Amino acid sequence: MTITTSANPSRFLPVHTAFVERLNGELDAVLQPERLDAVGAAPERLIAAMRHALLAGGKRLRPFLLSETARLFGSDDEFLRAGAAVECLHTYSLIHDDLPAMDNDDLRRGLPTVHRAFDEATAILAGDTLLTLSFQLLADPETHADAMVRSELVLMLAKATGAGGMAGGQMLDLAAEHATLTADQVRNLQAMKTGALIAVSCEMGACLAGAGGEDRAVARDFGAALGLAFQIADDLIDKQSTSEEAGKATGKDEAAGKATLVHLLGAEEARRLLDATIAEAETMMGRYGERGETLVAAARFIAQRSH
Repeated sequence: MTITTSANPSRFLPVHTAFVERLNGELDAVLQPERLDAVGAAPERLIAAMRHALLAGGKRLRPFLLSETARLFGSDDEFLRAGAAVECLHTYSLIHDDLPAMDNDDLRRGLPTVHRAFDEATAILAGDTLLTLSFQLLADPETHADAMVRSELVLMLAKATGAGGMAGGQMLDLAAEHATLTADQVRNLQAMKTGALIAVSCEMGACLAGAGGEDRAVARDFGAALGLAFQIADDLIDKQSTSEEAGKATGKDEAAGKATLVHLLGAEEARRLLDATIAEAETMMGRYGERGETLVAAARFIAQRSH
C-alpha cells in the first residue's frame, strides 16, 4: 500500500502546531517550582535558565514523533509527559553543545544561548537538571500506569543518549574537527549524535502504544532514517542559510573544518541522498496506509525545512 498525495507538509503543519501548543503547556507545568522541589527549594536562577532554554521555542519534533508513532499503533493518548521527558533531554544536549568547550555558540532558537544569557556554570547546571528531570518524568506513574513500560522507556532513552548514542556522537563530532573522516564514518557519527534520539523517540511511541516487535523495529528504522535526513538538512542549512534564517550561527562547520556529508559529497549530492532517505522512510510507512500519512508528512517537512 502506498501513501496518498495528501501526505505533505501542509497536512503536517496544523497537526504539529496544535500538538506543540499542548506540549508547551506540559513543559511549562513541569518547570513550576512546586514540581521541582524535593529536598529543598529549587534556586530561582536555575529555574530561570531552564525555562530560558526549554520554553524559547523549537520544533518539538522528537515529542511529536513519539506521540504520532503511538497514534499510528492505535493509542488515543498523546503521552505528553513522555514527550516532555524527551524534550527536556534534547534541550539539555543543546545547552551543553553550545558551551564554549563544545561548539561555542552564542545564538540558539534566535535567542542568546544559556551560557550567554546567564553564565557557564548556570548553563551546565541547567543542562544537568533537565537531563535528570527527563528520567524523573519517565519514572513517574503519571507517565504510564505500567511500571515495566516505564522501566523500558528509561532504559531505551538512556542507551540512545549515552556513550553509544548522543553523548558518544558528540565526542566523535569534536574529534572530527582534527581528523579526516569517510562518508561512512560521518554517517555513523551522525547516527549517534542526532539519529539516536530521533529513532528512540519513535520507538518509545511504539512501546507506549503496546506495539509488537516487528512494528517497533519499523518505528526505530523509520526514526533512524529521519535522523539522517534531519542532519543532512541541518548541514545544508549551515552551508546555505543566514544566521537570521536559521535562528543560530551558520557556516561554523566549514570554519571548524568539520566533516559533514555536505562537505564530503557536495550540496547537490547531499540533497539527492536526503531525497532518497525520505523516500526510504515513506516506503517504511507504506505498509500502514493512511494511518502513516502524518508521519510521512513530517518526514517531508524535515527535508524541506529552512531552519
